[in-house]
Amino acid sequence: MAAGITVIGTASVRHHDYVRALGATPVDYREPDLAGRLRSLAPEGVDAVFDHVGGAGLRDSWRLLRRGGTLVSYGTASTKDDAGKSQLPVLALVARILVWNLLPNGRRAHFYNFWAGQRRRTSFHRRQRADLTEVLELLAAGTLSAQIGARLPLVEAGSALELAESHTVTGKVVLVP
Repeated sequence: MAAGITVIGTASVRHHDYVRALGATPVDYREPDLAGRLRSLAPEGVDAVFDHVGGAGLRDSWRLLRRGGTLVSYGTASTKDDAGKSQLPVLALVARILVWNLLPNGRRAHFYNFWAGQRRRTSFHRRQRADLTEVLELLAAGTLSAQIGARLPLVEAGSALELAESHTVTGKVVLVP
């Protein structure tokens, strides 16, 4: 892996060969004791967790960190079908992260959201621009590669959404004009 890091990637079993091909150790995200399995692979904890699921599993992500580790939460997929206001899970997540960051345990947590930053537009947009510029430079240099599972015309947006939610495609579904 890049920079000599060891990566553990959660995926369904049918995608484990793909995860291995990317250089990561695959773990089935449906495993009953997922946190225990991850802890067995990294008994001292991990340096970073990138969590797009949120919900109850976020606590497990936090607990997997070693001292000096960082949790980056960038979504609440586990709550996408919950009834009610869609902002509540995000607000609860951000509140939890704020509390965790007050604890004197040497770990940090962040919430990254492309759609956030409305009140602090200038600083948020500056940081977002810098982050995206870095990612796009890595893509242009070939250091990163986009994993595209399917390309569909924009007029087939409904079919693209169905495909993306079907859990059958490896990579992202991209709409093209």
